[in-house]
Amino acid sequence: MLDRRNFMKTCSGMGLAGTLFPGVLWAQAQAQGAAKITKEMIDNAAAIADVPIADEYKEMMLADLNDHAKGYEEVYKLHIPNSVDPALLFDPVLPGVKFETERKAMRISKASNVAAVPKSLEDLAFRSARELGELVRTKKVSSAALTQMYLQRLKKYDPTLKFVVTLTEERALAQAKKADAEIAAEKYRGPLHGLPWGAKDLLATKGYRTTWGAGGFENQMVDEDATVVKRLDEAGAVLVAKLTLGALAQGDVWFAGVTRNPWNTSQGSSGSSAGPASATAAGCVAFSIGSETLGSIASPSTRCGCTGLRPTFGLVPRTGAMALSWSMDKLGPICRAVEDCALVLDAIYGRDGKDRTVQPAAFNWDANLDWRKLRVGYLKADFERKPEPPQEEKEEPAKTPEEQKQRDEQKKRREFARARAEYDRKYNDAALVKLREMGVNLIPVELPKFPYSAITVMLTAEAAAAFDELTRTGRDKLLTSQKDYDWPNTFRAARFIPAVEYIQAARARKLLMDAMAKVLEDLDVIVAPTNGSPQLMITNLTGHPSVILPNGLRGEDAPKPLSEDPGDFQNSGGPGTPTSVTFLGKLYGEAELLAFAQAYQQATGFHLEHPKLEV
Repeated sequence: MLDRRNFMKTCSGMGLAGTLFPGVLWAQAQAQGAAKITKEMIDNAAAIADVPIADEYKEMMLADLNDHAKGYEEVYKLHIPNSVDPALLFDPVLPGVKFETERKAMRISKASNVAAVPKSLEDLAFRSARELGELVRTKKVSSAALTQMYLQRLKKYDPTLKFVVTLTEERALAQAKKADAEIAAEKYRGPLHGLPWGAKDLLATKGYRTTWGAGGFENQMVDEDATVVKRLDEAGAVLVAKLTLGALAQGDVWFAGVTRNPWNTSQGSSGSSAGPASATAAGCVAFSIGSETLGSIASPSTRCGCTGLRPTFGLVPRTGAMALSWSMDKLGPICRAVEDCALVLDAIYGRDGKDRTVQPAAFNWDANLDWRKLRVGYLKADFERKPEPPQEEKEEPAKTPEEQKQRDEQKKRREFARARAEYDRKYNDAALVKLREMGVNLIPVELPKFPYSAITVMLTAEAAAAFDELTRTGRDKLLTSQKDYDWPNTFRAARFIPAVEYIQAARARKLLMDAMAKVLEDLDVIVAPTNGSPQLMITNLTGHPSVILPNGLRGEDAPKPLSEDPGDFQNSGGPGTPTSVTFLGKLYGEAELLAFAQAYQQATGFHLEHPKLEV
């Protein structure tokens, strides 16, 4: 029998490995139990793979196809670690794009609500990082006491919410002691000094495991601190926990369970920054760091009612963070208030000499920036779009009771999604009303129309490459979730993405970047619905920043999810759960974007709500 690896090498040597052709041809040979590839097999494989091959070339191909040839094996033997990036860089900056490069001193807001310290320190659990920082700075609360309080809450609520991978208690207590000593000696490092925080467990932390949330990696140790961890250490912040992420940065299902939504513990917290959003919303850390490739800050921030910032691609170095997609991964803060995001971003952004994608852009936060001068657009068509009414579908009669049951289930899910979207429209409408009350002149705009889903084949291909050895060795079976939309199946399918089509998707992405640049040419901010709009996919592809803000709580009349299974990603929404709105910004325009978002947040106050937790 033919050896599959040698066969694939031969196809590679002939330039056919970038198409479906070799896989299809191999399957033909295997199905027929053949000892050699035949011209008939080439015909069948070529037809399936849409690779036209003239008859006169087939005889010429046979000898090569049936010979052993060198191919990928030597590269496989390198066992390339996840930390090695490809010799290709994505750059969101187009010709003519300008951004500030001169760093200036932060201008933070005046502290409020910090005059009196409550009798129970736990009453501070849901305060903003800005307020907590002022309490620590003025020595009204010690970092050690704050750290102990948050450690106790993490231990208390983790059995219910399942948001902790590893407590970094020893490290945290030592850092807190050091912070208090420095502050007592008037060596104040800034507004994050002494504040306890949590890291998504794809950030390497020396001396503690970094699991990526995935089965098979439970005991992985990385002998370094990620750049973001180092920078928060330098800012005097106190790392109290490595927090959960869905396995290899997908969803909220990890190797020890499902991370829960503090507002409704029968729901998952969404992901993949599942633990950071859940712990922040539950008042178990002052702030957290998450990551986003395609919704992993936006989605859990929405589900858990947090304020999340996805910075511009190339603003925050990803050194020491698990790679999923080198051209799309971004690190950012998940907090309880907009200014908290600004304080954290100020501490973590900028070049580190290792992540080659980071630009020399400056982030200069000014809490008093006159947001009224900003030019604001809104996605009029997306806000006005109504859910399509249910349509009668003419289907063939179900062949089995199981098939009919599946159809009925799908119909119920569609009806619930439609009802939820219709219910949530009032929160989007209220956001526009409030903005107009604030005096904002909302300019209607439309996002460019492109085959966004097709372009995200780049993410899929890069992710499959990042975990290539996992797939080839069969260790992907160790991942907890094995549904059709989970990484193991996605990685396998991605091996059949043609190399040419990856490049074509990159070229289409460039066209999208050009089109998005034109949309934002005369705007500073765009207001968008978080859900039901292509903005999430577009801006992750173009690298633009976004802020996700709490925008109200659903009432008792909200449609109830069909399932109470926390692992069911459609189990979301329902009575008493948060909604959100999204603001988009210009490349490296975080200072203006956050100033505008802060104005809206202060005008609404939805971020002051927090879940009523029970043990």
